[in-house]
Amino acid sequence: LSYECCSGQCPEPQGAGRGEEIEITFSYWDGSGHRRTVKMKKGNTMQQFLQKALEILRKDFSELRSAGVEQLMYIKEDLIIPHHHSFYDFIVTKARGKSGPLFNFDVHDDVRLLSDATVEKDESHAGKVVLRSWYEKNKHIFPASRWEPYDPEKKWDKYTIR
Repeated sequence: LSYECCSGQCPEPQGAGRGEEIEITFSYWDGSGHRRTVKMKKGNTMQQFLQKALEILRKDFSELRSAGVEQLMYIKEDLIIPHHHSFYDFIVTKARGKSGPLFNFDVHDDVRLLSDATVEKDESHAGKVVLRSWYEKNKHIFPASRWEPYDPEKKWDKYTIR
């Protein structure tokens, strides 16, 4: 067994847990959100996820019929996630975005059911699947103006709204 992953700091052996299935909620973003859900394995890469998302979205969005996965971007917590990373990489390193964990698939009490806002929520928001061409046209406008490339070295201690 090897103990290597994206950062070399994995707490569990490579391969352990990678085959576990997770449900990813995402939004196709074209100026407004179109929410969908897909089942993936923790070891799947963002490219594999985007390919599956594209297959789901193509039937509803004509602009995606001729698009390839390389023309898509995945935005999570205002961070542009590179295609080569796997969900597992982010889970085992407990990677954080601007306002919390990038990916957290732990079971928590649903705050909406408890009506208790003091219960900590660390489930993350739905990520956005975006056409790169849409981003290029709209990167000066909110929310795209807040997006930046994911940097594993950067620490998000304070979340600010500029």
